[in-house]
Amino acid sequence: MNTFDEIVARRRSIRSYDETKPVLKEELESVIATALEAPSWDNAQTSRYHVVMSEEMKAKLRECVAPQNAMVSKGAGAMVVTTFVKGRSGFKKGEPVNDLGDAWGSYDLGLQGAYFLLKATEMGLDTIVTGLRDADKVRALLEIPEDEIIVSVIMVGHRSKDGVRPKRKAVDEVAKFY
Repeated sequence: MNTFDEIVARRRSIRSYDETKPVLKEELESVIATALEAPSWDNAQTSRYHVVMSEEMKAKLRECVAPQNAMVSKGAGAMVVTTFVKGRSGFKKGEPVNDLGDAWGSYDLGLQGAYFLLKATEMGLDTIVTGLRDADKVRALLEIPEDEIIVSVIMVGHRSKDGVRPKRKAVDEVAKFY
């Protein structure tokens, strides 16, 4: 059995995928179901997932992302565009509750993203989160509603090369205890 710490230690941003190993719709449904367990502002659950699995649509989506992300996506079994519904997380009666406003939607999506990545790792899938994309082109291609803010494109597949663990800062470099 994988412990949480083992899963965290194994997860890497993978930049090279084995195109001969498919990702199944059922696997992605399981990953997304786990992501949905993450907490969200006032249980608003505004995160959305636009899952691209067909080769034709992946090729079209590659034209909407930065060249380096298009290269990374080759061989990935799926490209998952993450969004959140604007004006809901961090809002009461249509007004932001503090200076963060829609940033709460990104925060909620980030929590779900962590669950997504770790569940994928537990299941033997590999991922990388990319953010360099033309949101207008992605929106048009996938017919994403205007009330959704496009955040990232997550590649999901099976690694063909291992990722390298970058050095991490020590706790005392990033935390203050009062």
